[in-house]
Amino acid sequence: MIAAIHQPNYLPWMGYFYKIVNCDIFVFLDNVQYTKNGYINRNMIKTPQGAAWLTVGVLTKSRHGQLVSEVEINNSLPWSIIHQKSMFQSYSKAPYFKNYASFFQEIYARKWERLVDLNEALIKLICQILGINTVKFLFASELNVSGHSTELLVDICQAVDCDIYFSGPSGQDYMDEQFFVNQRITLRYSDFKHPAYNQLWGDFVPNMSIIDLLFNEGEKSLEILLGASS
Repeated sequence: MIAAIHQPNYLPWMGYFYKIVNCDIFVFLDNVQYTKNGYINRNMIKTPQGAAWLTVGVLTKSRHGQLVSEVEINNSLPWSIIHQKSMFQSYSKAPYFKNYASFFQEIYARKWERLVDLNEALIKLICQILGINTVKFLFASELNVSGHSTELLVDICQAVDCDIYFSGPSGQDYMDEQFFVNQRITLRYSDFKHPAYNQLWGDFVPNMSIIDLLFNEGEKSLEILLGASS
């Protein structure tokens, strides 16, 4: 059984879904401290002017130390309208925009309070569009696990009864690999190599939200994603 663990990011990039497609269980790491200026509440799309952020405003004042699961969206800001308008301006000329735009519009039409719920809905929608339907999604906050760093990751792996942990390559920089060995859990690192694909607005720009791939490549997106290895 292969497990991957990651914070529930907003409209993640291709490498995030490469982790999902290569595991049996994907655990949203929502029981850790929320950090500003990361990818949990924002991501990048390619616009006619170049790469630009789509950011979901969240409530942080007097909430230092809040967990990812506790982060609330600042609905006094018209963020959903801005994001839909940005998507239309950037991708309405993309070959597959009309195929998928209504699915995203349906999600943005709902009233979201917690950021984690919005991100979960978008990630599962994108998996559905891609045809990734064999992965079980869980939340770390529901697994009765504790600890920090490597200890937390190992506790999660044990809670979901996996024997292989599929990590991003940056895990080599901070994880205690021996701790996994001691618990008889095999470490496997992602070999994701960002592929080039058809894109609007000039030269190819990597590391955009996966919606850039979907709107430009449509039903070929999963094949492109699966080929993104060394």
